[in-house]
Amino acid sequence: MKIYVPLLAAWVALAGCTQAWTGVPKPPTGEIVPKAANPVPSVETAPKAAVPVPVTATGETVSHADHVEKAASGSNYVPSLDASPRHQEWVVVKNGTKNIHTWVVYPQNSQKSKTVLLIHENKGLTDWVRNLADQIAAEWYIAIAPDLLSDFSDTKKKTSDFASEDAAREALSTLDKNAVLEDLKSVTQYAKTIETSNGKIVSAGFCWGGSQSFTLATASKDITAAMVFYGSWPANASDYANISVPVYGFFAGNDDRINATLPNSEKYMNELGKKYDFKTYPGAWHAFMRLGEGQGAEPANKEAREASWKRMKEILEQS
Repeated sequence: MKIYVPLLAAWVALAGCTQAWTGVPKPPTGEIVPKAANPVPSVETAPKAAVPVPVTATGETVSHADHVEKAASGSNYVPSLDASPRHQEWVVVKNGTKNIHTWVVYPQNSQKSKTVLLIHENKGLTDWVRNLADQIAAEWYIAIAPDLLSDFSDTKKKTSDFASEDAAREALSTLDKNAVLEDLKSVTQYAKTIETSNGKIVSAGFCWGGSQSFTLATASKDITAAMVFYGSWPANASDYANISVPVYGFFAGNDDRINATLPNSEKYMNELGKKYDFKTYPGAWHAFMRLGEGQGAEPANKEAREASWKRMKEILEQS
């Protein structure tokens, strides 16, 4: 078990989960049901399209490391969702009668791969999450990112149907937590049916999604590990009893609101003999995985992102 890292006293970056609203392009029309039969949940696959990946202004694709460096420099750098050597597609995963619009990116290899289930922040499935999916696929993993605002209402069927990130955030705050969990279970079931998957699934959630990643670890036998990026943890010991997989935490030093939940979490994980590994990155703010790659990124956020990316790859390799 790990020894808890003392929290730094700093102001809370509550705005850390905020980014410029770009929305998400709507899935292409003409969705079809695959010929091969799938176990529940069923899935509809939209026509294939280009995968999101950072590129230079001249159209040159860049690696994850280059992406971070170029985004930080800001010089002649244009992030794009329109060019990548990797295959991507929209699928519609069924949870009963509900349609869960889901973004999938595949690695360029001939072997079966692990799957990373990406759970978005508190503003829905944004371009940042879709770009992150491509970066993960570049590391030889299948990346799958569900839009948990799917079928929110008769007029709001996906994140891109909301007028702003504030509207999306408000909608997410009203979701029933058990319904969200059932949606995630449906997506993990679908992930197991992907032909190129080796059956191993690791969840990784950010901000609001970090909390959902932890919840999934308490309720699903389909994942092999859960990664929680600056997400809050439950207050009751009973919420920890059913965890059966390792849980890895990534936390910002300047994030008192989230970090206040950690002492009890470590206490319960220790008492119940659960495997966990929490790390706090001094000086970093909430949402450092996104803030650390932007133009003019604070050094602490950039360092936290780079260290977390390296750690994330190590966890995926061993899970």
